[in-house]
Amino acid sequence: MRVSVHAVGRMKAGPERELAGRYLDRFAKTGPAVGLEFSGVTEIAESRARSAAERCREEASALEGFRRDAALFLLDERGRNPSSPEISRLIADLRDGGRRQLVFAIGGPDGHDSGLRSSADFILSFGAQTWPHQLVRVLLAEQLYRAATILSGHPYHRV
Repeated sequence: MRVSVHAVGRMKAGPERELAGRYLDRFAKTGPAVGLEFSGVTEIAESRARSAAERCREEASALEGFRRDAALFLLDERGRNPSSPEISRLIADLRDGGRRQLVFAIGGPDGHDSGLRSSADFILSFGAQTWPHQLVRVLLAEQLYRAATILSGHPYHRV
């Protein structure tokens, strides 16, 4: 199953970008052994529409063209906060159920469009706090790597 990240906003050079890149590289190397292929990060610019609702709709429309038949996990502070083993099981269940693609979507400052939220396969939270998108990318990248190591039985994740 191909796994990709779709993000509103551009990641500038710096330590966050380097750390996210390091974990995504690890995921790209570890994932194929457990049937997960990293297909990259797609960035779109934040919408410049006047209202928050319009911005969310514009950003969602960019994702819809990218999404197609993929399973969609939205990152949102109002979502569920599963453990790392639970995240790996969710991914494995999609893979084992024949899904060919999984997209993790990181929204802009206004979050995600309500229509997109209702069509998501899972809404994932890294806690009730609001995180800067740079840190969310690092957290997501690390969790993708961790999921691959959990599925492979590698000792990186210790219970």
